[in-house]
Amino acid sequence: MNLELVGALEELEKERGISKEILLEAIEAAIVSAYKRNYGANAQNVNVSIDDQSGLIKVYAHKRVVEEVEDEAEEISLEAAKRVDPSLSLDDTLEVEVTPRNFGRIAAQTAKQVVIQRIREAERALVYQEYSDRVGDIVTGIVSRREHRNVMVELGKIEAILAPGDQMPADDYSQGSRLKLYIADVKEHTKGPQVVISRTHPMLLLRLFELEVPEIYSGVVEVKAVAREAGIRSKIAVASRSSDVDPVGACVGPRGVRVQAVVSELRGEKVDIVAHSESPKEFVANALSPARVSNVLINETEKSARVVVPDNQLSLAIGKEGQNARLAARLTGWKIDIKSEEQMAQIIAQEAFQRAVPKDDEPEVAQSDEQQELNNVDVDTDVSVEEPEQPVQSGDEAGADAEEENGIPEEDNGSESELEELDETDYSNLGRIEAFKARLNRAQKSQGSGNKERQTKGKKPTPEDKKGDAAKVLHDLSSLKTFFGGDKEE
Repeated sequence: MNLELVGALEELEKERGISKEILLEAIEAAIVSAYKRNYGANAQNVNVSIDDQSGLIKVYAHKRVVEEVEDEAEEISLEAAKRVDPSLSLDDTLEVEVTPRNFGRIAAQTAKQVVIQRIREAERALVYQEYSDRVGDIVTGIVSRREHRNVMVELGKIEAILAPGDQMPADDYSQGSRLKLYIADVKEHTKGPQVVISRTHPMLLLRLFELEVPEIYSGVVEVKAVAREAGIRSKIAVASRSSDVDPVGACVGPRGVRVQAVVSELRGEKVDIVAHSESPKEFVANALSPARVSNVLINETEKSARVVVPDNQLSLAIGKEGQNARLAARLTGWKIDIKSEEQMAQIIAQEAFQRAVPKDDEPEVAQSDEQQELNNVDVDTDVSVEEPEQPVQSGDEAGADAEEENGIPEEDNGSESELEELDETDYSNLGRIEAFKARLNRAQKSQGSGNKERQTKGKKPTPEDKKGDAAKVLHDLSSLKTFFGGDKEE
């Protein structure tokens, strides 16, 4: 019987991976519990010894040597103790074998239950230790069944739950399907360890590339950042530690074989592979791939970037519902604002106007409906303007009069050429500002003189007349971009 016990322990060690020593400790604890239940002994005074070769079980009780015995389970007389060991004296402890001949049915059942419980605990500890060391790794699981919205996946020794938030919409979760899963966490519960797996985790993309690209696994190519919207689109930034290896080409593979294997595993999810750069300007431009970028303006303080793209690339840079721009921002860690070249030109012109024309100190007066209509006139509209009659002056005299009215001193003939040679970004140059203000004042006075002439003739200015006068003023403002050199590329 005892030899059969040793053989059974060896079989359990092979099948379930539990060492025989752990099982022997469980059996010893079971026998102590059964002995205490049946014989009422103190378990602290009892220990069990099992020979791992023969399977012989012996139970020993620790008894104290006394003159008169009051509790036979815990005490032994001095006379009986000296028969075992003559060197013993009062208050010494003697280990006496108390192996029961037959534990009985209750004792055997108790031992069985304790052994089963200890075996389960040992299995749980092994599973927890195995999978806790594999957190952040990728495993292959087999779908066993579906319970409501959860998917039960067999991982070998344990069954994991794939929650709805970790499932991809395009996956096939029919019974027997094989899936590659990312181990996100391992938690201990009363029912055993729980392995948290995911199909939507961004690091799943990294682990799949490690499986398909030897350069990433060996460390020659390094994955710097990953941004993912599971089942739709992902971006991955890679860099090479060797000048002889192209990181993007290594990930794509010959004829795209490597990246296609990753896309196939992710059920058609689009993957953009971009080159990482230490320069934020270059990295942001690469992250917006496949859109072409004209220029990137970096704000280090706010960690934001304003990206200028061609007009026909604006929708591609932003992506469907802003997806491309959103993934690029996650990948780079920068706040990205995308503008087309036309929008950027308008912003430059507006900023130049705000710098060139100082704001009036007087409070703003509420405008009438007709005035608001005049302000909304399109400067490109071809509107005829009725010019007031003025005495004919030569070009030099007219220019001199305009300069005297606006307080601009006369300059020699080379002043205009000197203004043209000024740096196009030097908006603080006083000569350019004063010259533009002179042009603006001439246009405004022209508008006022036209209205006065109509009033002296007894005619009320019509909305068309006012549009014509406003068109001249606004047309002068529209030339600000060209006047300050805004058409030139930086």
